[in-house]
Amino acid sequence: MGRRGWQTGLVTSLNEPSPDAAHTPDGAHTSDAVASNTDTSDGAPSLSALAAARIAVGVLLDGGVQHVVVSPGSRSAPMAYALAEASAQGRVELLVRIDERSAGFTALGLALSTGSPAAVLTTSGTAVGNLLPAVMEANHAAVPLVVLSADRPDELRGTGANQTTIQPDIFGEQVRFAVDIPAGSNPERAVQTGLSAATGAFPDLAPGPVQLNLAFRDPLVPEPADQLPAAAERPRYRIGTEPLIMNLPPAATDLPERRTVVLAGHDAGPVAEAFARAHGLPLLAEPSSNARFGPNAVGPYRLLLEHFGPGAAQPIERVVLFGRPTLSRPVAALLARADVPSALYQPVPVAWYEPGRRTELPLENLTDLADFAGRGPSDWLDTWLLAGSAAQHALDLVLAENAPATGPSVASLVWKHARGQLVLGSSNGIRDADLAGLPAPEPAATVYANRGLAGIDGTISTATGIALGGRQETTVLLGDVTFLHDAGGLLVGPGEEQPQLRIVVLNDSGGAIFDLLEHGAVREAGTYAGAVERLFATPHSVDLAALAAAYGVGHSAVSTTAALAEALDRPVEGRSIIEVRTDRSGLRALHGRIKEAVAVAVGGVLAR
Repeated sequence: MGRRGWQTGLVTSLNEPSPDAAHTPDGAHTSDAVASNTDTSDGAPSLSALAAARIAVGVLLDGGVQHVVVSPGSRSAPMAYALAEASAQGRVELLVRIDERSAGFTALGLALSTGSPAAVLTTSGTAVGNLLPAVMEANHAAVPLVVLSADRPDELRGTGANQTTIQPDIFGEQVRFAVDIPAGSNPERAVQTGLSAATGAFPDLAPGPVQLNLAFRDPLVPEPADQLPAAAERPRYRIGTEPLIMNLPPAATDLPERRTVVLAGHDAGPVAEAFARAHGLPLLAEPSSNARFGPNAVGPYRLLLEHFGPGAAQPIERVVLFGRPTLSRPVAALLARADVPSALYQPVPVAWYEPGRRTELPLENLTDLADFAGRGPSDWLDTWLLAGSAAQHALDLVLAENAPATGPSVASLVWKHARGQLVLGSSNGIRDADLAGLPAPEPAATVYANRGLAGIDGTISTATGIALGGRQETTVLLGDVTFLHDAGGLLVGPGEEQPQLRIVVLNDSGGAIFDLLEHGAVREAGTYAGAVERLFATPHSVDLAALAAAYGVGHSAVSTTAALAEALDRPVEGRSIIEVRTDRSGLRALHGRIKEAVAVAVGGVLAR
């Protein structure tokens, strides 16, 4: 059964016999189901727009929504006024963003850092469509994002009324639940169901985004006698987002000895580190796994896998996977090997793959996982750690040859200096951290990344939401193309809370990642060099200092690793940008030298 199949089947069953305008198996909406309980046809009075909005807001807040990001609009005015009333009472934190795409990703970041559902409110029309990238990311990353899309009433739909389009189910299969709430109806039940779906309260359904499409009739504003409640201060508290460490009992001595490796992909969590430590197995952890620490962690592991392949003295026999692997082809190749059994620890439903579409054996508990993995032979972990140490030393020597900053050297320094929360942008930034970020004995920062679809969309906005939700210093590392893609995320209006956010931008005037893919070889061949530069690298000459000044954000520029280390030593105060100016022309050659140096160093260790 495909994703739409299990989604629609579940949501329909939850709403029978009144499906509340939710998904139905044939993809249609029964939009009069909610109204039938509340409209004047059965004697119940039709609710005013503001009365319905107040009910919806009350249910949202009672259901755990702590933050709502609001984009301005007229049709959404009833919800905005109701939220303003709740904010005045100290019941919810409101953020205002004029760009709906930025608003969506800001809400995404808030949900990531708080672990609570976060909502985003838009008016009708194209405003809703701007949320699609954030909704797609939330879908694949299982983030409880609540879309509150305001809409015209039924009598105006299909008439050419301004800003009116087909909004119900506009996000299709990307949402766990979609409901069209007719104007004048009581939204309570639909909002409650949406929150349950968003937070993963239903069996076999991972958390994720939902759409509550709320139609409103005029009047859209409060009555003349209405007024905001007396201001009450909202309690200020911070969700605990400190890095976590777990401990598991040592593996049973009667377990078989196996040359198993533990792969920790995105969002694996500290259980991966604890499992590797308990079983005496090497830990190969991506930066956003939040497991890249401890005595078993191997830094530049992706350059070591070929040394433990078929024909090696100590080949890998089994793989245990925690979280979602997203970063490197060597890891993907290892998981694709038919001769190496692999298992996936999956205690709860996940959103990033459909059942039956991956080759790993899904296991729900650590006891079964232990039986599969076994325990490491006495020299298995030591061999990996020696090879990892040699590889790290060789890598560091190559990077030290260049005083000018490079992608791997920047990522290494950011990884070392980050405290509180660290956000890694897609493209080269997170891959450089995966290559050069030295695992520490204990984690120093909680790491976030948009790896649901690994897009560069909304990274600044996501990091802003993470910083505001976590209420602690936050560093984000991203490339210049990623930065420019979400430059509008720098817009935080007067009176809005300012995050403690340091933005490190690796500016090499274009998309350097393509030089490390097949396109780099095409460029070197010469015949398509100009096309590769224009169509893939997308060079630019944007003055980032002037851009920062336009948004009122502090800016400094560095070009060497020494200057970057000095800048990173400074405390994070408000928002600031550190622009690291580099040259991408030698990046492909640099990675070639790193690979050669590591191969020589590791080959010498394993030959002993």
